[in-house]
This record gives sequence, C-alpha cells and structure tokens, in this order.
Amino acid sequence: MNSSTPSTANGNDSKKFKRDRPPCSPSRVLHLRKIPCDVTEAEIISLGLPFGRVTNLLMLKEKRQAFLEMASEEAAVTMVNYYTPITPHLRSQPVYIQYSNHRELKTDNLPNQARAQAALQAVSAVQSGSLALSGGPSNEGTVLPGQSPVLRIIIENLFYPVTLEVLHQIFSKFGTVLKIITFTKNNQFQALLQYADPVNAHYAKMALDGQNIYNACCTLRIDFSKLTSLNVKYNNDKSRDFTRLDLPTGDGQPSLEPPMAAAFGAPGIISSPYAGAAGFAPAIGFPQATGLSVPAVPGALGPLTITSSAVTGRMAIPGASGIPGNSVLLVTNLNPDLITPHGLFILFGVYGDVHRVKIMFNKKENALVQMADANQAQLAMNHLSGQRLYGKVLRATLSKHQAVQLPREGQEDQGLTKDFSNSPLHRFKKPGSKNFQNIFPPSATLHLSNIPPSVTVDGLKNLFIEAGCSVKAFKFFQKDRKMALIQLGSVEEAIQALIELHNHDLGENHHLRVSFSKSTI
Repeated sequence: MNSSTPSTANGNDSKKFKRDRPPCSPSRVLHLRKIPCDVTEAEIISLGLPFGRVTNLLMLKEKRQAFLEMASEEAAVTMVNYYTPITPHLRSQPVYIQYSNHRELKTDNLPNQARAQAALQAVSAVQSGSLALSGGPSNEGTVLPGQSPVLRIIIENLFYPVTLEVLHQIFSKFGTVLKIITFTKNNQFQALLQYADPVNAHYAKMALDGQNIYNACCTLRIDFSKLTSLNVKYNNDKSRDFTRLDLPTGDGQPSLEPPMAAAFGAPGIISSPYAGAAGFAPAIGFPQATGLSVPAVPGALGPLTITSSAVTGRMAIPGASGIPGNSVLLVTNLNPDLITPHGLFILFGVYGDVHRVKIMFNKKENALVQMADANQAQLAMNHLSGQRLYGKVLRATLSKHQAVQLPREGQEDQGLTKDFSNSPLHRFKKPGSKNFQNIFPPSATLHLSNIPPSVTVDGLKNLFIEAGCSVKAFKFFQKDRKMALIQLGSVEEAIQALIELHNHDLGENHHLRVSFSKSTI
C-alpha cells in the first residue's frame, strides 16, 4: 500500500470503509465492523452459518473488526442481502457487514490464528454432525444423531402481538418451516415449530435464541422440543401445516393429540390460546385492521423481516378466512435479453405454484410473479433474491400489486404476460406432496428424477453440456436408477440448467424433473 496517500496514511478507518468496495461488487470475503470487544470466534462464525459453509476467519479485536470467508460468493451475497435491511446484533450490539476488497483470506502465516482455526474446525465438525461447537465432546451446540427438527419457542416481554405469520417469516430464513403450533401456557405465549431438517433447527436456535423481534421486547427463548414431529389438525391463526393446504380451519383451537398434550402438561393448563392482534387491541390501542405500523418498532431482527400482512395475522392459506397476505413478487435486475415468462415460471415454481408472470413492457429487466399464496411468495423471495441469473444478481421483493392483470383483448403485449394457473407443471398441487419436504436453496448440485431406463450417464451429461454447463460430477441413485445427482460448475449454471431442462422430453413418455439438492456428490 502506498503510505504517501493522505487518506490511508492517517489510518482513518471510516474513510477507508467508505472507499471499501462499492456494494455492487460481491466477494466471498466479508468485512465486519464494530464487533464487540469480548465477542468469540464462534459467535462471528454463527452469523455466516445459516447461509453456507464458513471457510476462514480473521479477527482484528483491537480494531473491532473481523473478516469472514464463505465457501462461495453466492453464500456471501445471500448473507449480505439478508443483513442489509436487518442489522445483525452480537451481544446486543449492532454489527455492520459489507463485501471486502479481498477475494480470499490468506491467514496461514499470521499470529494468533489458532483459536479461529479451532472454532472453524469445531463448526465444520458440527456441520458433519460429529462434534460440539465448543470443540469438546459436550452435547451443547451439536447436531446430534436423532436430534429433533422441532423447536420450542417462548416469547418473553410480549409488548406487541407476535403472530404465527411473524414466526414463520423469521424462522424461514434458516430453512423450510413445515409446521407451527402456537399456544399460551403459564401466561406465556409459546410455539412449537418444525423444520424439514434438524440442522435448520440447530442454526435457527444458534442465531435467534435471546434475540428481540422488536426493540427491547418480544424476546425469543428457544430450546429443542422432545417431540420429533408435530400433528396439526387445523390451518388457522394458531396452528398451520404448510405441507397440507387442504386442512380445515376448525374453530381456532389446535386440537392436541394425547402425546402432544402430555408434552405440554395436563390439557387443562392450555388456557385461552393466543388471540392474535385483537386480544391486544385494548392494551396498546391498535385497531385490528391496521395491525402494527412496523417501522415504528424497528427491532433487532429488523422491521423488514415482517410485512404488515404478517403482523395483522392475516391468513395466507387459500380458502381460509381473512385477506391473504400478498402473493405477488416484484422481480428486478433481470437480463432483458434472456429472460422469458416461462423461465420465471419454472424457476419460481421450485418454491410454489406460479399462477401468472408479467415482464414489464417498458422495462424488461423487471417482472411481476404471482404465486398461489403469500407463504410461497415469501419462500421464493427468501431463496431467490440475491442469486445470479444470466449474469445479473436477481432481486425479489413483495409487490404492491395484489394480482397480475392479464392484457385486455387487442392490447399489445409481445407475449410478455402469461397465465400459468392451469399448468400441469405445478409441483405443489397435491396436498401433502413430498415436494413440500424437498424445498432447498439454489445449489450447484441438481436432483434429477423421472429418468427412463434407456438413458445413459453420458446421455444426461451431454444434455447439460449442450445447455452450456460444465459437469463436475454425476451419479445415479443406487436404489432407484430413475433418479440421479449432477454437480455443475456454479449455482448460476445450475439455476439456468433447471430453467432450460426441467420437463425436458427424454423420450418413452418421460419428462425430466429437475430440483435443487441439499446433497453434494
């Protein structure tokens, strides 16, 4: 570094930060500022864990800074996108995250790296399920074999109403939420929440335990439940099974199976299940229709995690009472030369059933995507915003439009608006479909299924190579040759391959099904 330049010679950190990379230039190395003096390596690593593997760490405690290296640029982009509107907190202090000028961290020859390396090894051991976070063989912090995917959540200092939707939005950041039951016990609002995978439950507990949903109130206390699965009978404002949209709304009481009741204590203890915002109206004077005006209560988890529809406790289930939350997404920064309504239908269809797509006539890098319901819109937004598609970083937010209008007869549209509501390609039409449990973030490894017996390894590899992909690895499932995993050169390649090859005709009346996989080869 040339020390004669005045802005660097005086060591003025804040100037340096302002000149740190512009936000549009991602790197897998992230620069963290204003970290608490007494923070541990494991706490810094925990900020990155929900988004992917953390591969290196450099702590500069005297400067209250740290550098965190993620395994992929995609993971870093997802992490920055998540934490930009929602400042993360460590030990109740805000921490600021931005991309670093460094493309990778080289820490081999630096002193005092032993603790960071030990913490990284401990975390990678946790991720492979073999060791505790503390680095010792204790049970705390470990994803143990047989650990439950169900969390028990208690909310303390409940000054503002917390609805089932609010919990769903917060906890969805860490993985696919299958079921939630809320209830009141010992005068405390509590919830049971089931993830698709115990690892998601583990990360959510690490990241969220002790956090406040709103400023200085609504504190989350999280433990693993003794239950390994929840049985939800009704979809309403107190209980929800996101894999079964066909359940009745019931009368608002989640009915507990005998083993469930035993887990809560005697059935008589479950007094007056949570009444949603209406129950709080007299105490804090919110008319129910308006719900909380969220920006007035910015919180540790950030007001932007919670849309107003979630706070008012409106239902996001077709056929249920109440106005559904918004199911239309605004998708921006698309590549106007390559994107099509069909491509958006296939990609967003991984996370829900897409009913309509409109690419903007005057601004073709923007589009509206209408999902079947608000939960699917939220899921698609969480998983796809920040991903690269055709060379550009896609952004997805909730739209102010409640529906996508089809063009009027005779109106010029260039085929930019498409109605897919009766498409045979919807993945989630069947209630309780296995597809609900196989929703994963975009990954370089794709899961292929519905492969006819005559198709060979080379045949499938060539299909992906012709689509412009580099194939790194391939394997058929041992037990079922109709399925296979294929690992491509990058997440972006995999996203583009999924768009191009999902439903590709392989002959013999077999159409290829393509999904993102949580496995690697």
